[in-house]
Amino acid sequence: MRAARFPKRLRGDARGSAVIEFAVACPVLLVLLIGIYDMAHTAYLTAVLHGAVGEAARSDGLEIADNTKADAYVSGIVKGVAPGATLAFKRSSYYDFADIKRAEAWNDKNGNGTCDNGESYTDENKNGSWDADVGSSGNGGANDVVLYTVTVSYKPLFVVPFISTAADQRTLTASAVHKNQPYALQAKYGSAAGTCK
Repeated sequence: MRAARFPKRLRGDARGSAVIEFAVACPVLLVLLIGIYDMAHTAYLTAVLHGAVGEAARSDGLEIADNTKADAYVSGIVKGVAPGATLAFKRSSYYDFADIKRAEAWNDKNGNGTCDNGESYTDENKNGSWDADVGSSGNGGANDVVLYTVTVSYKPLFVVPFISTAADQRTLTASAVHKNQPYALQAKYGSAAGTCK
């Protein structure tokens, strides 16, 4: 008789149910919160990176530009938000805005989009070979257009359990384009001809 009443008593007993509910809900809630913090940190770091790159690009357009100082400024701002981050800086200069990421002019006889098989080209950036990007490395000269790109690699501050590992590396990239002040005559593109191999 006693054994028959025991299941009925268990069904009506709510003692300890809050502990079980908490044990089930807590991990889900923690993963959700850490995921939200991780997304918020990434969004904030992206905004900070773009702002710092824009500010550095504006200062790079001056005649008295100091690239090292501009890079240090971006590095300081980003490392304040993502401690231990590594940054890579790249500047490519062009004659005009329309030239950004443009290939040097060439006679594409075979139509494959690459200068090869004896096709002739114009060495516009004066480096002795055909390039898929006509830009020159560096901050350029007077009146040049510069594409300034910063790539940041960092470990996330908030690691979401079961989804990522502590060794994960994240990468963010930000670019800004600016035109240098016209403090002198702008150098023209080269016109020497060459042959692709």
